[in-house]
Amino acid sequence: MEFTAGGRLEVRITPFDVGKRVSVRQLTGGGAGAEKFTDTVGVLTSWDDGVLVVTRRTGESVRIPESALVAGKVVPAAPARRRGPAASFEELATVCARAWQPVESEPLGGWLLRAAARAPGSGGAQGPGSGGESPGFTRRANSVLPLGDPGMELDQALERVHRWYEERGLPAYIQAATGAEGTQEQLCAELERRGWRSEVTAELRIGALAPLGDMDADVSRVRLDRTCDEAWLRRYQRSGAPGPHVLHVLNSGPSVWFATVPGVPGAPGVPGVPGVPGEGDVPAAIGRCVVDGRWAGFMAVEVDPAHRRQGLATAVMTALARRALEEGASAAWLQVETDNDGARALYEGMGFAVHHRYHHFRSP
Repeated sequence: MEFTAGGRLEVRITPFDVGKRVSVRQLTGGGAGAEKFTDTVGVLTSWDDGVLVVTRRTGESVRIPESALVAGKVVPAAPARRRGPAASFEELATVCARAWQPVESEPLGGWLLRAAARAPGSGGAQGPGSGGESPGFTRRANSVLPLGDPGMELDQALERVHRWYEERGLPAYIQAATGAEGTQEQLCAELERRGWRSEVTAELRIGALAPLGDMDADVSRVRLDRTCDEAWLRRYQRSGAPGPHVLHVLNSGPSVWFATVPGVPGAPGVPGVPGVPGEGDVPAAIGRCVVDGRWAGFMAVEVDPAHRRQGLATAVMTALARRALEEGASAAWLQVETDNDGARALYEGMGFAVHHRYHHFRSP
C-alpha cells in the first residue's frame, strides 16, 4: 500500500472526503525506531472532533484518532468481482426484495417501509429472523429498504419509521448494505451514531446458474411444487401453524418454486427417511427458489439434521437450478448469515462469491 511522495508519508485526505473510499495508516504503538502501524481500507463515514470513522466492507466501523493518522489517501472503488455475473448493488437489492414481498408497504421518498405481521391476537409460529416475540415474519419483509433519499432530514425520516412500525406492533428495522460500489456505509455509520444496533449481518452471494444445474446430484427424490404444503412448512417452521402473513411472503414473487425431499408418515417433528413419500410426514429436506428475469434466488434450503451429509442440499439446489434454467435464468443469488459457517462453506464450494453484506439495524 503506497502512501509516500518523495519517500515521505503523507496524509492526503481531509474532512471534505467523507463519503469516499479511503486507505489510511495509523500509528498503533512502539517506541522510537520501532513504530507499529495498522492500515484500514473502507469508506470514510465521518471526521468529527478529531476522530475519523472508516467503515470496512464487512460493516465494521474503525475509529481512528486524528493524532494517530500518519498517512491517508482516496482510493478507487473496490474492483468488480470476477467470479459470477456482473451486477450492481441496486439491481440485486431490488431483486432480493421481490423474493420476500411484504404484506403491506409504503414509500418514504426513496425508502420503502415493509411489514408482514400476523393479525393482532392471533397465534402461530414465528419465522426465522422474526426477532423474538415480534409478530412479524422475517426481517427481510419487516424492515426499511433504503435505496435512495427519504426526501427529508434523516432524524425526521427515522421518526416516521418509528411511528410506522409502532402502529403495527413491530420493532423498527432498517436494512443497510456495505462492501460494494453504491452501498450504504454512510447510512450505517449515521444509524450507529443514533443508537441503532446491527442485530444480524448476512452475505449476499452470487454465482453462475448453469454450474448448479450441472452438479452431480440425485434429483429423482426431489419434488417441485408451485406452493408450499403443510409438510414443507413443518420442516421450515418446525412447530406451530403459520399465519396467512407467512404464506403470503413465501408464495409471493415473480416465479416461485418449492422443493421437497419427502420423509415417511409420522407426527410433526419426527425425522423421516428421504425418498419415501407419506401424508403427514416431515420432509428430509426443503428449498425455495424465486425466478426473476435472469436471476434465480435460492432460500430456505434446510435439511433434517439426521440426514445431513447425504447430498440432499445439493440435490435440492440442483433440481431448483434446472427448473430456473428452463425459465431462462442464467445467474443465481442467495443470502447466508455470516455466523453460519457450514452453509457458507457449502455455497463457496458451489461457486457463490460474496457481492456485498447487509445488516439489519434495530432502533434503540
